[in-house]
Amino acid sequence: MFILTVSGKEHKGAYAAPNENGEDILYLFETEDDAVRFAYQLEDNGYPDMHVIEVDDAVIIKTCELHDYRYTVITPNDIVIPPENHDYI
Repeated sequence: MFILTVSGKEHKGAYAAPNENGEDILYLFETEDDAVRFAYQLEDNGYPDMHVIEVDDAVIIKTCELHDYRYTVITPNDIVIPPENHDYI
């Protein structure tokens, strides 16, 4: 799987989008191409340069579950659109 981070700030966390309840949801992309495409969309919407990082599926999911952090797996069949409003600091 692949996650997105802000380039140069990888140690500060991964990209997560708010859901309709305002809760952050970590995006886990199954394919690198989809992660790269979404990163470009974010950058086109004013986000800083993004970095795509490959992560171990089991480790990232277990980490999210241990810390009660919400996540979603983005498959090649899914369509995701970056939010218009963002806070990436």
